Amino acid sequence: MSDESKTIQRTQHAFLVAWGWFAEEIGLIQKIQEAALKQKTYTHSPKSKVLEFLVGTLAGMQHLQELSLSAHPLDCDQAVAEAWGQLGWADYSGVSRTMSAQGWAEAHAIVAVLEEVSRPYLQAELQRLRSSGQRLRIDADLTGLPVSNTSRTYPNAAFGHMDDEVRLGYQAGVVSLAGPIYGRMWLSAMHHSGDTISSTQAEGLMLEAERRLGERPKRRTELLKKRIEALEPHLKKIQERLNAQEQALPRAQERLEETRQQIQSQQVQLEDLEQDYQLRRREERPTGQLAKARQRSQILARRLKFREAARLSADKRLAKTQKHWEEALAEQASLQERLKRFEQDNASNPDPVEAECRLDAGFGSYQNVALLIEMGYEIYTKSPSQQLTNFLRRQIDASASYTRVGANAEMLAWPKKLLSPCPYPLDIALERFYTGSTLKHATLLHYGNDPVTQDLPQWFHHYNGRQTIEAGIKEGKQVFYLHKIKVRSEPAIYLQECCVLFAANFIRWASHWLAEQTQPGKHALDVSKLGIKRQVQVAAHVSAQVIRNSEGRLLRFSSHSAFAGKVLQLPGGPP
Repeated sequence: MSDESKTIQRTQHAFLVAWGWFAEEIGLIQKIQEAALKQKTYTHSPKSKVLEFLVGTLAGMQHLQELSLSAHPLDCDQAVAEAWGQLGWADYSGVSRTMSAQGWAEAHAIVAVLEEVSRPYLQAELQRLRSSGQRLRIDADLTGLPVSNTSRTYPNAAFGHMDDEVRLGYQAGVVSLAGPIYGRMWLSAMHHSGDTISSTQAEGLMLEAERRLGERPKRRTELLKKRIEALEPHLKKIQERLNAQEQALPRAQERLEETRQQIQSQQVQLEDLEQDYQLRRREERPTGQLAKARQRSQILARRLKFREAARLSADKRLAKTQKHWEEALAEQASLQERLKRFEQDNASNPDPVEAECRLDAGFGSYQNVALLIEMGYEIYTKSPSQQLTNFLRRQIDASASYTRVGANAEMLAWPKKLLSPCPYPLDIALERFYTGSTLKHATLLHYGNDPVTQDLPQWFHHYNGRQTIEAGIKEGKQVFYLHKIKVRSEPAIYLQECCVLFAANFIRWASHWLAEQTQPGKHALDVSKLGIKRQVQVAAHVSAQVIRNSEGRLLRFSSHSAFAGKVLQLPGGPP
């Protein structure tokens, strides 16, 4: 580079500088500066502190104190601050106060900025998928964010299942899109208390994905209409049973009252006979009037117990049928409301997309499967029901022909099988696999146009391709330390979750931009060969010279860094 107007700085966080240049390129810094935050500015503005928190997330900080107390504190790195358009960084304590003081409105304002910056990249991926005739592939999951079980300072934390344990903390619902250029692209995070379970979140996650994508498949309203029509005979049967039981209850009560009156009358007669026998000093004999009266009293006492039980049974049957009737009416109303909503969705969606969703067994209840079918998705999931798996195992004998689908997995499938709890026929596959020396079984479910039962290895590998979101969750926790909750305010915790997902996307976008912008040369660093983990844990913490002049910007990595002898040169940029 020319020595004309050259400025040289040193940094211990080389890639944070490069990412700052990229953030400036895409307008991220300016948009965060324009966000509406109500907090006051002292030495550093609240927006600058939010930006510092995001930069710390990109650097993979485990604890907020690392901003000021690490071996090479970020808040002392002037080159990084200037690359991100700041005069300097605040102490971590100031960042903590700003984050903790945020309300939900402020958190949502920052998240809206992150979504706005993400939109062009998301739309570009959608356009590539559409132009190539590919359908959208959406993966969703719920991941636990545990805190100490004895903590009392995390608001609305609750005990729930996290990493095969019952822990105190939160749950984050996450959704990702598989794209042709950037691979896994996170769409959103939804913050929940720790006792939230997957089966309640399927619809919410898919609606959130549709909101972010601005696209949705055509709702299968014709199936929903048939489902509502099929509910009518069921309602009629319940109503007939309810009417019969409503009539039976007064009859049971009437017979009970009749027996009670008979007992009272028999008791009076028995007492009169006993008094007569005593006055006349008659001996009671087995076939005498008094003995027969006692027998009638015993018979009536037993009849009373029977009719009390019958009355109670009739009451329970009526209550149970009334509950079924109310549930059926509620289901009918819910389906009718869903049909109305889905018809409106179709009317406002003239160009629907084809989309599939892949979900783990926690989301695979029959209610969720039916709902997602009606929403228009091609569905790949796994059944949570061990009873179904056991039932399928009983349907086959030792001569059944399994198809090998993996190194230690085999499958046997049934196409378009109708299971009574589900209103729609599903492709079903019984999977058996070894974990060590233990043979296990599971059931895969599919609905859609893919002929999955004709190619079981493809079904197996396609469903297990959802491990991309599991790898993303692992990346979020092991690279960006999502599970290390750095703040004690719930809006700030939600913002941390969103910042981690945005950071993972941001680095992928930046990698492509740097690879395209970097000037070729013998010593040029090939960013395309650096994975996310290496960029965050290594490249963001190596020392380099930051050199800028009118010709462009250059990072010259120090001889003591992991990239010794390499340079990263970008054209243009501010002087």
